[in-house]
Amino acid sequence: MENTPITVAVIFGGRSAEHEVSLRSAASVFSAMDRDRYEIVPILISRDGSWYRRESDMSAFVESGGFSEADRVLMSPDPLHNGCLIMGEDGCVKPLKIDVAFPVLHGTYGEDGTIQGVFEMANIPYVGCGVLASAAGMDKVFMKGAFRDNGLLVGPFFWFLRSDWQDNRDEIMQRLKRSRFPVFVKPANLGSSVGITRVTDSSEFEAAVNTAASFDRKILVEDGIQGRELEISVLGNDRPRASVAGEVVSHSDFYDYEEKYLKDTAELIIPAELSTETLSRVQADAVTAFRAVDGSGLARVDLFLTPDDSIVVNEINTLPGFTSISMYPKLWEESGLSYARLIDTLVDLAFERHQEKQYTRTFRI
Repeated sequence: MENTPITVAVIFGGRSAEHEVSLRSAASVFSAMDRDRYEIVPILISRDGSWYRRESDMSAFVESGGFSEADRVLMSPDPLHNGCLIMGEDGCVKPLKIDVAFPVLHGTYGEDGTIQGVFEMANIPYVGCGVLASAAGMDKVFMKGAFRDNGLLVGPFFWFLRSDWQDNRDEIMQRLKRSRFPVFVKPANLGSSVGITRVTDSSEFEAAVNTAASFDRKILVEDGIQGRELEISVLGNDRPRASVAGEVVSHSDFYDYEEKYLKDTAELIIPAELSTETLSRVQADAVTAFRAVDGSGLARVDLFLTPDDSIVVNEINTLPGFTSISMYPKLWEESGLSYARLIDTLVDLAFERHQEKQYTRTFRI
């Protein structure tokens, strides 16, 4: 029984502006998984939100269309279904038993607590953060509030809704005057720097807001922070640990989507050159940020080290990029944990968290 492979549903794609990034990450995870330990079931969520079982090879991660109705997967919240149902060749719905879900989804409908909620209802183990941490980690406004409440330093910011921009534009422009340029205008609920604009004066603000508002109803405006841009990987459940630090040196106006995924011009320095004392402080703040949102499994924490040696926590990414050259796994590799072993650890943590939750009572008597 001990040698029975673990059936892992690697779920990727999704209804998000980060769809392509998800495909890259999932392909890397799939390639690195131990075939002696895992039976892998790739499940693609298409751009329109439909779920399909894919072939268990690298072709699964090339979205070429032509999906078959016989490969349609239905995610069931009923615990008796053990996760998934699949359309058979005869059109009949059949069970697709999985032992653990490995979501490799970035952005909305995958990283924001929505799919995690389905996993919770289905009572199946899953890799990564739970509903609360995922939702708080996606909404940068709530995230920053959690950081501040736990004693972390965050940069100046303000936020407003798309409807506020329509109804109270003058008030928002007045608030902008108290900000220090450049400011960064962002969708509050998205990642991979999608929809972000660096604004150097008020004349650029309206276009930046319109861009952000096309991706989300909540718009975040952050003062630019002068300092070194550091990233820390965090791993664990109730007793999380932090990796070495990495540093991002951008050669663009800022570390945007094109520089992350298209131009490949940013320098990623691993490990970052920090004193032992500074590294310990950065690691401690990263773990505090992880615990502040009730993180589990994995997250990457992005911070700034300012010229006066202050640490400003920028954000937490609860499902960071996971290609073999992404910062999250590279930081653990530098810390002595290989990519393949990292995947094993994340699966183990998923089972650990699921088992711990079974002790929670769901009835009064």
